[in-house]
Amino acid sequence: MAPLPQSLLVLLFLLVSLAAALQRTFEIDYDGSCFRKDGKPFRYISGSIHYSRVPRFYWKDRLLKMKMAGLDAIQTYVPWNFHEPEPEKYQFTGDQDIEAFLQTANDLGLLVVLRAGPYICAEWDMGGLPAWLLERESIVLRSSDADYLAAVDKWMSVFLPKMKPFLYQNGGPIITVQVENEYGSYFTCDYNYLRYLENLFRQHLGDEVVLFTTDGAGIGLLKCGTLQGLYATVDFGPGTNVTAAFLSQRYSEPRGPLVNSEFYTGWLDHWGQRHSVVSTQAIVKTLNEMLAFGANVNMYMFIGGTNFGYWNGANSPYAPQPTSYDYDAPLSEAGDLTDKYFAIRDVIGKYKRIPEGPIPPTTPKYAYGQIALEKLNTVADLLNTLCQGGPIKSVYPLNFVQVKQYFGFVLYRTTLPKNYTVPTPLSTFLNGVRDRAYVTIDGVPQGVLERDKNLFLNITGKAGAALDLLVENLGRVNFGRYNNDFKGLVSNVTLGNDTLKNWLIFPLDIDSLVIHGLQNRYPALRRPSSTAPLAPAFYVGSFLIPSGIPDLPQDTFIRFPGWTKGQIWINGFNLGRYWPARGPQVTLFVPRHILTTSAPNNVTVLELESPLNGAGKYIVEFVDTPVLNATLGFDTESFKLLSKE
Repeated sequence: MAPLPQSLLVLLFLLVSLAAALQRTFEIDYDGSCFRKDGKPFRYISGSIHYSRVPRFYWKDRLLKMKMAGLDAIQTYVPWNFHEPEPEKYQFTGDQDIEAFLQTANDLGLLVVLRAGPYICAEWDMGGLPAWLLERESIVLRSSDADYLAAVDKWMSVFLPKMKPFLYQNGGPIITVQVENEYGSYFTCDYNYLRYLENLFRQHLGDEVVLFTTDGAGIGLLKCGTLQGLYATVDFGPGTNVTAAFLSQRYSEPRGPLVNSEFYTGWLDHWGQRHSVVSTQAIVKTLNEMLAFGANVNMYMFIGGTNFGYWNGANSPYAPQPTSYDYDAPLSEAGDLTDKYFAIRDVIGKYKRIPEGPIPPTTPKYAYGQIALEKLNTVADLLNTLCQGGPIKSVYPLNFVQVKQYFGFVLYRTTLPKNYTVPTPLSTFLNGVRDRAYVTIDGVPQGVLERDKNLFLNITGKAGAALDLLVENLGRVNFGRYNNDFKGLVSNVTLGNDTLKNWLIFPLDIDSLVIHGLQNRYPALRRPSSTAPLAPAFYVGSFLIPSGIPDLPQDTFIRFPGWTKGQIWINGFNLGRYWPARGPQVTLFVPRHILTTSAPNNVTVLELESPLNGAGKYIVEFVDTPVLNATLGFDTESFKLLSKE
């Protein structure tokens, strides 16, 4: 018999693949208290990875390590503001290409639990909600507020259709989709809002997909966070009474699979607190108990990653999170294998077969050594370049949203209305600095105003002197009722009994300027001989990575000996905030893909206070070991360990 033509073989293959896809099902078996995948009982063991915190360059490495730990699935959040930073300006390429991330997971045989929002918490700026929603100041987020729902509807009509081909029923990896997040912890308790979201998700994804909610393991939290038609799951950490926690889920779901959607393998950090560490022994014990129950478990986090740029969130009372989101997870911020990873793998191996084959090794790190930087210029001296559209004039201060600056920095300038010969308190009405203001008079630093901490500053000055407040957004509140976290100067500024007026407001486009070569536009200034505190300024330098050394570039970490606080870019990539003066994080993770051996690597630092280490030198240092747990700068009275309600 003659062999079949190639075209016919391709057609037969496509028909077989289509038939297999048509048979794919993922559903809840209420009678059997389990999930059913393709008609068979199924229990998933999953781990959280946020594609927004891991460079695309490393997606496959991290996902493969998760698979080799024995995970069936991965769980990921979708930060709305990551994809729509400005209204209707959608970003789905590069590190924001969620479809490529899902395809990578699918190619590796990993299922996906998708946490689609619109609110996610995640210790991410504003819980993933875009700051531009606050342009209507009275908006009630996460409710049936008409303006809020209109924005959600528009976003989901763009995003959810992209997800539909990735549903398990359609041949993709997504087995379940979360609607909202921990809504029972929010004050609105708006069932109409949840119902609206359910209908919206069904409209775009269909009736077959399993939609679920997640709330803390308490009946009080489940009352407002759940809705008939959305399967209710719970979250809790090690040391919890597993039986009692799942009984709270049974309050909402008398039958169906037991699910812990966030089993905490570590915990988050805040600037000024100790680095959070959770013992492996405690995690292993509770994980084993849950798996023995037959429960479905997602470990939050399995790898935390990094809050690059300005993406970190904050908790209340106001405490921003650092750049690292290491989370003391089984895979470190840099994707390193840890003892916790192997201990968890051993537990999983008791309940299912671990994939055969090698585990991708920890990536090598390289200490490139010290790099000398030169002072370029102060922020004030670069205003015309940093704010090319010119300042906005206003009698009273405007907040960030009002000048359409959602992240980073805004400089506010006015003049002193009279002579102040004796120290006079500069302050804002009702704690109105959000979040940190660097104050200068005629370019001379006066000190710092900080939300909830340094509420006034005594200054002197002559009438007509320029008063500048460079205000930094340290990250918006991500959890609780105060997500509507306006930034900048959100109230009037007073100097003694005088209310300061007639402001020039400069929204600073620092990132664009750095990307287009800030260090090449201006000759470096000579270093000042004085060791007095300096005004906020840029410092630049470069270093070469020899092309003849095998396997370079490699990942590294950068530390800031003698520096205080600021922001750093390498080759235009915004690594994030550094704040070694407060801790606990001292080094920042530098992934190798942003480095090059073909040209000098440019380093740009915006130091907001003082870069001096006593020797008058400006040095940063690349090292091969991270420091996330320095004990300097802790304020135990002001910073209490925050936990979810």
